[in-house]
Amino acid sequence: QVHVMESGGGSVQAGGSLRLSCAASGRSSSNYAMGWFRQPPGKEREFVAAINWGAGNTYYADSVKGRFTISRDNAKNTVYLQMNNLKPEDTAVYYCGGDQNIVTILHRPLRVEAWGQGTLVTVSS
Repeated sequence: QVHVMESGGGSVQAGGSLRLSCAASGRSSSNYAMGWFRQPPGKEREFVAAINWGAGNTYYADSVKGRFTISRDNAKNTVYLQMNNLKPEDTAVYYCGGDQNIVTILHRPLRVEAWGQGTLVTVSS
């Protein structure tokens, strides 16, 4: 079973930057696709970005394209989310999810195998 754990959340002013980290551990964790999701206050969880371990293909929600970058360090089994030019509407609890199939992360998030506990990002205007 794979376990994931996020870190790096915090408070920042609009226009600022933060980098989130997601460490994966467990059997075959290096073969897992990883994704970032977020849940704004009072709203449902939504997709932010994902990366496939194999080819390293990346995917983004339209709302974060050009501002957020997902990347990975295979040696550390860690995925990062670099968030630049943050906006108040980016305020949310950010979750990392891991699954053997990138399609699950992109299209069936309710079936994602492993979730972290979440990390809060607050962007003030």
